[in-house]
Amino acid sequence: MTRASISTGQPLPPFEQSASAALSQAEARGIDRHLRQRRRMAFLLVAPLLVFLLVAFFAPIGSMLFRSVYSPAVHNLIPQTLDRLAAWDQTAPPPDATLKTFAVELKALAQQRQEGELGAAINQVSPGAASLFKMTGRRIRGVDVGAMPDAQASQWLRDVNPDWHDTALWQAVAEAGNTYTARNYLKAAGFDFKNGAFTRSDTAAIYQTLYLKTLGIAFSITVLCIVLGYPLAYYLAKAPSKTANALMILVLLPFWTSLLVRTTSWIALLQTDGVVNTVLLRLGLIDAPLDLLYTRFATVIAMTHILLPFMILPLYSVMRGIDPSYMRAAVSMGSTPLRAFFRVFFPLTLAGLSAGTLLVFIISVGYYITPALVGGSDGQMISNVIAFNIQSTNNWGLAAALGSILLAIILLLYWVYDRLVGAGNLKLG
Repeated sequence: MTRASISTGQPLPPFEQSASAALSQAEARGIDRHLRQRRRMAFLLVAPLLVFLLVAFFAPIGSMLFRSVYSPAVHNLIPQTLDRLAAWDQTAPPPDATLKTFAVELKALAQQRQEGELGAAINQVSPGAASLFKMTGRRIRGVDVGAMPDAQASQWLRDVNPDWHDTALWQAVAEAGNTYTARNYLKAAGFDFKNGAFTRSDTAAIYQTLYLKTLGIAFSITVLCIVLGYPLAYYLAKAPSKTANALMILVLLPFWTSLLVRTTSWIALLQTDGVVNTVLLRLGLIDAPLDLLYTRFATVIAMTHILLPFMILPLYSVMRGIDPSYMRAAVSMGSTPLRAFFRVFFPLTLAGLSAGTLLVFIISVGYYITPALVGGSDGQMISNVIAFNIQSTNNWGLAAALGSILLAIILLLYWVYDRLVGAGNLKLG
């Protein structure tokens, strides 16, 4: 409405109403166009971050989850044998025709030096089978098994090694031939493949024990970082700027030093004839050197030293923003300094404490370099087993399954933590 219509209270003429409506629509279109441009510009600004997250975070996790159930090696190497095994009842050794088909495919693999790859894939289901495939592959290269009758080819395999007529072995071959399988998760849960079925393993507690040990070590490191980091962050926040800046350099010093150097320094400190044992012996506090290195204690101490800055920095940033007048007001109203600290100051630092706790705990759960160097067998974590399966046994499927389970455990613990002490649940005293 124009000023004239407002002052007189009379409606606008029809041509003025249509003009006003057209103007309003044009303004609305202009506003919509401007908002779309702003949204487009905002998206372009965050697009590099989204691409980085996709490439560096989501893609590796997706690949890990896929690898944990995808196992095409055996199917790609002996497809014709697996087609024949699909109709096999698994109650007796496969028919002679199936064994001959396998012998022909094994010879083709042996000529390309791929029998070891097949044996390694079968070995993940039936431990010890790799040597059988390698030995047979070496001997079959000069034998024309394709020209043999089925029974003769089958007998030739039996003469090389009687295990080729073992029903359990062929059950393992058939199981390993499944392109998509959950056997890696079953193995991580403590099951072995025997006699054509997954049964509870005699060593079922190995991975469960490692998961519990990993969580226990991570929890110990987190508690130590809180105990050591909170007072130091408090002192840094209350100290004069010059003193705080000088001490902050010491806090950040580990970030400027190689992780390998920091870990190696702990080896020099904790070994039998290291600095710690030498000092304790000379002071007469011990009669014989202590076994400090290659223990869980060494893992906890070394990782606490490495991860302590991740606890101090969030706490320091939060504490510096707390107005000192809050504490003075509480004391002036009759509260003791200790009571004022726990009722006023400490609740205000819970956001930084929560962030530091999550950082330290999640990072420590996935560490493997430091435990591998100073932990020994007692200080190993599940990440070391994952790395072993990738680097030594080339069992990517089991490593991916173990990593996926660890990821699920961390997400579950984070959900519980967020429900109990998350930012939305923090209440001031």
